[in-house]
Amino acid sequence: MEDSREGILSINKLLDTYFQGIYEGSIGTLHTVFHPCTQLLGDLKGQPYTRTLVLYLNGVAHRQSPKDSGKPFKGEIISVSVINSIGIARVRVAMYDFNYHEFLCFHKIDDRWLIVLKMITHVPG
Repeated sequence: MEDSREGILSINKLLDTYFQGIYEGSIGTLHTVFHPCTQLLGDLKGQPYTRTLVLYLNGVAHRQSPKDSGKPFKGEIISVSVINSIGIARVRVAMYDFNYHEFLCFHKIDDRWLIVLKMITHVPG
């Protein structure tokens, strides 16, 4: 099994791609970081948020990307932990008028790390 340091480095690299995909609104890029069965759950401004990956990517495809909006964007890795073939990252994504805090769960499948669960909430400020 992969050393946890190697896993953390791999997940950090994957997170860079994830942030790039969100910033550019690139469905192609985002497809490379998510497992096809990924679920997205949480709350946004107090409202429940539940999406399949297909619905989430459709929303990304039909919104103006942060890059095209000219508004500030910041993706920040707060922490990453790995045990064997599973990992979790806590990240923050600031875009538009949102300050998203996310927990992203990863699984190493066929020698590739992929996001398998995205939990998200908006925190004012």
